[in-house]
Amino acid sequence: MPLNKELKKVMVIGSGPIVIGQAAEFDYAGTQACRALKEEGLEVVLVNSNPATIMTDAHMADRIYIEPLTLDFVAQILRQERPDGIIATLGGQIGLNMALALDSAGILKETGVPLLGTPLTAIKKAEDREMFKRTMEEIGQAVPASAVVHSVPEALEFAERIGYPVIVRPAYTLGGTGGGLCHHREELEDIAAKGLRLSVIHQLLIEQSVTGYKEIEFEVMRDGNDNCITVCSMENIDPVGIHTGDSIVVAPALTLSDEEYQMLRSASLKIIRALGIEGGCNIQFALDPGSKSYYVIEVNPRVSRSSALASKATGYPIAKVATKIAVGYTLDEIINTVTGKTRACFEPAIDYVVVKVPRWPFDKFNTGDRRLGTQMKATGEVMAIDRTLEAALMKAVRSLELGIVGFNLPYMRELTDTQLFNRLRQADDERLFVLAEAFRRGFAVTDLHEVTGIDPFFLHKIKNIVDLSRCLQAEPLTPELLQTAKRFGFSDLDIATIKGMREEEITEARLRMGINPTYKMVDTCAAEFEAATPYFYSSYETENEAKEDGDAKKIVVIGSGPIRIGQG
Repeated sequence: MPLNKELKKVMVIGSGPIVIGQAAEFDYAGTQACRALKEEGLEVVLVNSNPATIMTDAHMADRIYIEPLTLDFVAQILRQERPDGIIATLGGQIGLNMALALDSAGILKETGVPLLGTPLTAIKKAEDREMFKRTMEEIGQAVPASAVVHSVPEALEFAERIGYPVIVRPAYTLGGTGGGLCHHREELEDIAAKGLRLSVIHQLLIEQSVTGYKEIEFEVMRDGNDNCITVCSMENIDPVGIHTGDSIVVAPALTLSDEEYQMLRSASLKIIRALGIEGGCNIQFALDPGSKSYYVIEVNPRVSRSSALASKATGYPIAKVATKIAVGYTLDEIINTVTGKTRACFEPAIDYVVVKVPRWPFDKFNTGDRRLGTQMKATGEVMAIDRTLEAALMKAVRSLELGIVGFNLPYMRELTDTQLFNRLRQADDERLFVLAEAFRRGFAVTDLHEVTGIDPFFLHKIKNIVDLSRCLQAEPLTPELLQTAKRFGFSDLDIATIKGMREEEITEARLRMGINPTYKMVDTCAAEFEAATPYFYSSYETENEAKEDGDAKKIVVIGSGPIRIGQG
């Protein structure tokens, strides 16, 4: 279908101020939306209260309202502007909740302005816990034993019936706000009361805990003609029980068999069709590591935090494609801007490993509770790409700007084995470093798997880094050893620290040995087609895919790293 000819002016709702659990990922999505709409010659009206965003730059929209994202203000702007449609699925949970508020207050009916893309019925099916549960049951998708409640006594009664622990999931909140894992009655009373207060419709899902299952996510797209693709699979290194925004995530999913992957991919397509979502959505699964049984945890019927990660991990512009779908196009009509040849209906192919590591604010709030659970605490995140998981992990840790070298927090040497083991029982922001220290002390993969629930595959990768550190310490620095260390992601500073040398000495030796970085391409198609606008990541392999521009003048722009309190 071509562009909807009835559309001349479209309104985009932003996500408001950056708060913990809802950050700049939605500025990224909203900016893509504004650009995609202007490409189609449409007039763009933007409302967002955060001036420190790209989407509120003067050239991003034709008319920008920096106003509170409240029902009264947005309704007033709607009445004044009279757009031909609203896109609310790119402003995070704030944008989504605003669309629902405008509908329930009768503003959409009064102004005759339709919601573009994912319809309200689909949003309600995904966000209303009772409707979601019923929809999943109708299509044969298992959900954990659960009950929708509207009061604390109802929550307590259900928990007593199925047994603790239980998970509290409030309806219409973001980042797990108001929810949590409850091990006993007192915890449930406290968390349920808070969740009811924060839920837009004062509704909670009290759910049987599936803590310990693998957490797998699929980013999925669907258009108005029912064409569907999966953009990307992702896997949390920690099992279910930690909010995905606080989890270290890898893409693609690395520990699934082909049968498990195809099973969850098929389920994802079935779910997005049943919900009637038009655009992008994020589907989260809990997969039993001991069998092929799984549960659907939840669906975000909008561009989510994971969508920004999946877009950068694959090169597939999810928010842009979702916007094109919202204004009438189908996936087979939308050009892939990276290749300039393929269409958006082609599923991206990945020939590398992507790692996302959250950035937590505990350097500023050092008395805060560092334990991680179902309520998100991270303020931002970093992403790293390389050919091996080890190298991507090492890159990501460097990107966090913690002022440490390698996977080594010096104070952990002072912990006893018992203290270290106890740290592993409850995940916190230093999880990676605790695991590395445990391997340095000779703990076995089987022991750490048993206490953490982390898949042995990931534990072996962390152990590989520790083992190579030992090797660097004990053996002469031959070209073969240095090449291996660089391919595993060790920086010159990491190697120098291990060897007791200066960083400059390692750099000079590396250059003398002819060991230099090469740059590989993210092109959505694993080099099947030539890329028109690719981007690159470094690795220590032989082929360099970044072509020289000859004598063309160049400028390097240095960014600011992960979002943290004081630097956003």
